Amino acid sequence: MIGLTHLRRPPVVCGLVRSTSCFLSPIVFISARKRSWVARANDRLDGAGIDSNLNAAIRAASIRFEETLRPDPLFIDPYAECLVSSEVGNPGKKQQQRTSLSSLHYRLATKFIDDKILDEISRLEELRQIVLLADGMDTRPYRLNWPRSTVIYDISPEAVFKAASGKLQGGGAKVSKTCMMIHASLESSDLQTLLQRKGFSGYKPSLWALQGLPLATLADFEDILSTVSSLAMKGCLFIGELPGCLLGTELDNKLATQRWMEKLFLNHGFRVSVVNYDEVARNVLGGPEGKPFNVLFVARQLRLSDAQMEAWRSHVEMIDEEGDEEGFEEL
Repeated sequence: MIGLTHLRRPPVVCGLVRSTSCFLSPIVFISARKRSWVARANDRLDGAGIDSNLNAAIRAASIRFEETLRPDPLFIDPYAECLVSSEVGNPGKKQQQRTSLSSLHYRLATKFIDDKILDEISRLEELRQIVLLADGMDTRPYRLNWPRSTVIYDISPEAVFKAASGKLQGGGAKVSKTCMMIHASLESSDLQTLLQRKGFSGYKPSLWALQGLPLATLADFEDILSTVSSLAMKGCLFIGELPGCLLGTELDNKLATQRWMEKLFLNHGFRVSVVNYDEVARNVLGGPEGKPFNVLFVARQLRLSDAQMEAWRSHVEMIDEEGDEEGFEEL
């Protein structure tokens, strides 16, 4: 996921400078990580992988469709119906699926992420870059009320996204004329470079949201974390739902989960908080029962983006050059 010429940024000290020891990232190591990501991505391209990703995305869309039909929905997804299979149209099946714990926690997570995105873009007028790390059937670009000039980047499996795009167009889904949606294939060997080529700017604020992105291993998620850390400006938010199967601790132990998440995210320059599903549900559903399968989180970027670091280095070099010139004149 990291280009061959990419060097890891040193950690922030007082908001600016990082230890120079972090510049020592061997090209061989970076190349190996990139090849490893490509291999994992290619594994997801086989028939079984495509079917698995597609089925998971359809299941999520069916839950959003069910929620939309409820008398008091947590959110409304007017485009979910065109994404689901005909079997989901059975009212009795809807009722049965609605009672499942996975359905309940997914609904709460969707509500939480929706609200967090809308709150952040209403609070920060300059926030116009949204990155959705999704399953290929995320309808947020079509159903959320985006400010003018917002650019929404959808990172998801290529095959699922293409399958969903045709259905969504047939269902009348359109991004606002004042906004733009750009797709970036999850199978790309270098997401960071791909996003930059598609117009993403590390000089501007961004918000990153994770829900449904196929993540087979913790290494997959760490690749994503590295990409977000490199591209997101200092202070930007990374929110989402991390699959519990990737955690190195039991979900039942909330303190251990928080500490594990803190260590993982801090290694990539983020301060993270774990959000309890009960907290999200407190005045809505009375609180979910049972053990959740995933972890809700809100992380804040502590480091400068690569673009900010480069601008800072250029500024320091310019000051040094001006100082050398002044000293020469004095002599």
